[in-house]
Amino acid sequence: MTPADGTADPTLSGRIDHLIGDSEPAWPEPVVPPTPGPNVVVVLLDDLGFSDIGPYGSEIPTPNLDRLADAGVCFANYHTSPLCSPSRAALLTGRNPHRAGFGGVANFDPGFPGWTMELGADVPTLPGVLRDSGYATYAVGKWHLTRDAAMHDGASRHSWPLQCGFDRFYGILEGWTNLHHPHRLVRDNSPVDVDEYPEGYYFTDDITDEAISYLKALRAHEAERPFFLYLAHGAVHGPLHAKPEDMARHRGNYDVGWDVVRERRFARQLERGLFPDGTAMAPRNHEPGHEVEPWDDHSADEHARFARYMETYAAMVDNVDQNLGRLLDSIEALGDADNTVVIFTSDNGATEEGGPTGSRSYFKQFGGVGAMTGWELDTPRDPDLIGGPRVLAHYPRGWGMASNTPFRLYKRSTHAGGVRVPMVVSWPGGVPAEERGAVRPQYQYVTDLFGTVLDLVGATPVDGQDGASFATAVTAGSTASTHLEQYSECFGNRSFYRDGWKLVANHRRGAPYDDEEWELYDIDADPTETNDLAATQPERMRELAAAWEVAAWDNQVFPLDDGTGLLQVLRRPDDARFHEPVRILPGTPTLERYRSQRLIAFRSFAVEVELDHGADDAGVLVAHGDQGGGYSLYLEDGTLTFAYNHYGDVSLVPAGRLAAGAHTVTLEAAATGRFQWDFTVRVDGHEVATLPETPILLGFAPFQGIDVGIDRRSPVVWELFERHGSFPYSGELQAVTYRPGPPADYDPEQLVEALRAAGRAGQ
Repeated sequence: MTPADGTADPTLSGRIDHLIGDSEPAWPEPVVPPTPGPNVVVVLLDDLGFSDIGPYGSEIPTPNLDRLADAGVCFANYHTSPLCSPSRAALLTGRNPHRAGFGGVANFDPGFPGWTMELGADVPTLPGVLRDSGYATYAVGKWHLTRDAAMHDGASRHSWPLQCGFDRFYGILEGWTNLHHPHRLVRDNSPVDVDEYPEGYYFTDDITDEAISYLKALRAHEAERPFFLYLAHGAVHGPLHAKPEDMARHRGNYDVGWDVVRERRFARQLERGLFPDGTAMAPRNHEPGHEVEPWDDHSADEHARFARYMETYAAMVDNVDQNLGRLLDSIEALGDADNTVVIFTSDNGATEEGGPTGSRSYFKQFGGVGAMTGWELDTPRDPDLIGGPRVLAHYPRGWGMASNTPFRLYKRSTHAGGVRVPMVVSWPGGVPAEERGAVRPQYQYVTDLFGTVLDLVGATPVDGQDGASFATAVTAGSTASTHLEQYSECFGNRSFYRDGWKLVANHRRGAPYDDEEWELYDIDADPTETNDLAATQPERMRELAAAWEVAAWDNQVFPLDDGTGLLQVLRRPDDARFHEPVRILPGTPTLERYRSQRLIAFRSFAVEVELDHGADDAGVLVAHGDQGGGYSLYLEDGTLTFAYNHYGDVSLVPAGRLAAGAHTVTLEAAATGRFQWDFTVRVDGHEVATLPETPILLGFAPFQGIDVGIDRRSPVVWELFERHGSFPYSGELQAVTYRPGPPADYDPEQLVEALRAAGRAGQ
């Protein structure tokens, strides 16, 4: 205070009073929930079938999932979308997949409202709502909700995780990766700078470590603040990769084959009470293009290889469960076990991506390569390499059928095998003791998770939702469905559910969309869809078909795929800039996968390397791709070599010794014939090596982007990696320039442009 004579009070308190006066500072109120709700952990697996975990009949030991089921409830009639991106969009927005902008995966971009492949800026997300309610929000693992053309370093990040409501993110933006050597990790809003992964690295372990570190850091600073953790695994999506010690535990378990495994799983499911008495297991898949042969019809060599695939898959599930145990133990050590809701589920059913006999060349089998080229879709490799970093493998679809026991068909199908998946909800402090371990029989859908989480934590509901909360099924023992009808669509496959009845179509590509495709099932009495009632109840069939049509218009489902693949080919006009030349300086981070691919896909191209070479210099000049497919130029022991990895089949082409001095090394690829490149290597304009009539890389290969002066992470040539690691070039490298050339006449973009030109001519 100031003395009466007007002189300043010389004391410290007097000086402070003089500065701030008599008023109190007006600090903003902290944003916290009115009553702090429970923590929430959503554990989402990729392509996990209904029967792949212990509580749902699996022989794979999953003690930590058993622990969750014993403290919570299992839903036997939970449904999702037939594909991963649509399911994840529906989960995080509470909106039906097409209405959320995801009629397909985030690798398509045809420009229609239901195919924007981005979460709308005006659409509330679950992490965003929870963050506004005071929650810390974390995501680790797989995102796959950013369209591929917007994943590169120069793109707007408006559809990346941090812009969609998460405080932190660590993982991959893509839909899958090499679990031993991830092609590109992102932390928050930036790619992770890593040249080589440590010995024994495994992606599932890594993202779990990151998740645990987030929670430990939060509790060290905020003892009471609730958290939302979205743990979205890359497992068990292909390619199949597992740790050797995990695979060893499952050796020999699948020698009996998929038919026996399926029968044993179904018996355990009936014993567990997952289905009503009288339920029959669906017969072996026999639908055209999806058939599974009896296990006994295969040879002994095939049996050994097929079993190895499934041992790898089982090891992946096993490892997820181990890491779930580590996470649960950490939550318990932090004192949060009773007050944490854990939801464990899958984004769709198990897949048939490996084809009838599996593949050790995942990108050759996956992405339509076979339909375009007619190539053999497996590259013979030592079966002992399956599961390791050198082979990008996937199981035969017979194992996908077994994973989806007792249902029909697979991922991408709207039959139960594609959409009916396990879901365990555990909350030690919220599930009544008498309800723990119970099985819930009611129909629920992925959009319901949004409102359910908000209900469980006491947050304010959000308008515009397509789902309905089933919180009372968790906290009050309710067995009544809160979701009475639901459409589904995926690549022309369609279904409509209403109050126990399901209309479903397994669409044949290019066939007309008519009533002859529809099948009708009483799901309450026939959950495995084995007794088609369409012929005996035509009025109900027509009623539900009309309801599907209304729902499709309301949810932006149209246009449907017409069998040409057009929706997968159409791209925004501004993507044409990706075909412009690019000059890359040494030290540049890896050029993102899709951005890199556009420089070479379906076209001729040239790669010019400017360097000043010393007599003893060595290393990789340029590398594009990984063990699943790619190419590189490198210098070793004075010799220039061109390496071409065609989906695991590697060609090494010596190009002679490179004299000391300044040079321009050029790799030319001429798109000739049908799906072939003629390669030429030149030094200062002089031809030094050729590799003619080489099958091109297409689909999703090369899956790792372009590196200059080094071959980071998963190598193009494994033996070179074993000798030198990422092998950075020791000389002076000025730049590498990519010059995309003319497209091949079979380039899908050229075909689309021809159709557009014809359309314009007819206007």
